[in-house]
Amino acid sequence: MSIINSRDILETVSMIQDEHLDIRTVTMGISLLDCIDPDIDRACEKVYQKITEKAKNLVPVCEEIEKTYGIPIINKRISVTPIAMVAAACRGQSPLKFALTLEKCAAAVGVNFIGGYSALVHKGFSAGDRELIESIPEALARTEHVCASVNLGSTKAGLNMDAVRLMGETVRRAAELTADRQCIGAAKLVVFCNAPEDNPFMAGAFHGVGEEDTVINVGVSGPGVVRSALSKLGKDAPVDAVAELIKKTAFKITRMGQLVAKEASSRLGMKFGIVDLSLAPTPAVGDSVAHILEEMGLEQCGGCGTTACLALLNDAVKKGGVMASSHIGGLSGAFIPVTEDAGMIDAAASGTLTLEKLEAMTAVCSVGLDMINIPGDTPAEVISAIIADEAAIGMVNSKTTACRLIPAIGKKVGDTLSFGGLLGEGPVMAVNQKSPAVFIHRGGRLPAPLQSLKN
Repeated sequence: MSIINSRDILETVSMIQDEHLDIRTVTMGISLLDCIDPDIDRACEKVYQKITEKAKNLVPVCEEIEKTYGIPIINKRISVTPIAMVAAACRGQSPLKFALTLEKCAAAVGVNFIGGYSALVHKGFSAGDRELIESIPEALARTEHVCASVNLGSTKAGLNMDAVRLMGETVRRAAELTADRQCIGAAKLVVFCNAPEDNPFMAGAFHGVGEEDTVINVGVSGPGVVRSALSKLGKDAPVDAVAELIKKTAFKITRMGQLVAKEASSRLGMKFGIVDLSLAPTPAVGDSVAHILEEMGLEQCGGCGTTACLALLNDAVKKGGVMASSHIGGLSGAFIPVTEDAGMIDAAASGTLTLEKLEAMTAVCSVGLDMINIPGDTPAEVISAIIADEAAIGMVNSKTTACRLIPAIGKKVGDTLSFGGLLGEGPVMAVNQKSPAVFIHRGGRLPAPLQSLKN
């Protein structure tokens, strides 16, 4: 007997109408391994044909599901095999052609984003990796829907410090090339440690080589639902009661995601992959992870106790979600993107939430330093060092961490970058500018921690 039936969805009606509950994304993963060709033009033609054929019904099917169940599906997206792997056969030719092809595909099938302009370099650079990384700034400047990511570390491999240096330069260049558009290029670029292969969320989604040829992954949301539930709990309720309530709420949210994932995969004739049960905030009032933490009893997110509250939230969300679906994956937990969360924006603007506190919070959240606006004159070496710090947290703690840093070219601390839509807006945050240049330029590989020896 299915764990999903039509009655399950009835519980969520008020959540959808009043508390910003939605399916944040239905993401179709598509393998491009069978598109590899030494002739880059022929390879791009194969990529275009496969993506447009496989994803031609993605948007219409999602719209049908929205009408059938009354569930908003905010984004319809595609993730593909890391393009560095496809481009490896096209030596001496710029992988930029693949980025432009992906942009054509996104326009043809009507998706919001397409992710996978990516490279996996956690243990070193193979054919195609450097060329792709060096092309990322121009690729993001010349496209609207393409997202890029680089995985430069893992618990098993350690950190590729040559890639860390290169990514600091790449992030800065991506911002510079789009300075006339609020530095949007850097907002479409994620630098990972321990990147998951089944992540449906942008900008870090790519289709892992161990995945099905095509697969449907769903990312749910619902910070407003959790906050609303907590607001009805007495202020004198013990912490374990708070955790129990969050678990039950996450269970309901995840069941809705499971329903949509099963329905979408069935209608599209593809395998169901995973539900990512991450609480993904938006700039809309009432849809904030920071406000959940404040509902627990903090005066403002960023104050003392914030990391403990976030740890409770992340753990309870995961425990509730795994009871609702047998296939949980992606990132799954609580996101803390500054510009995409109304409460985080307020806390950063007031000075309560600092970059250092955010880094501490990333030890217990689902991702890392996400959508952080930093001063436009921040040197590339400092950006690399922030990436190294964040990657080290992920490596040592056997968890996914990531950086999505936006150097606000021409702006200083206290100024604002505004991206619009789900990316929101936020203040430029202060960064410690003491130089780590000697460390960053050492290069090499930061060794894997002892806990990597689990075989």
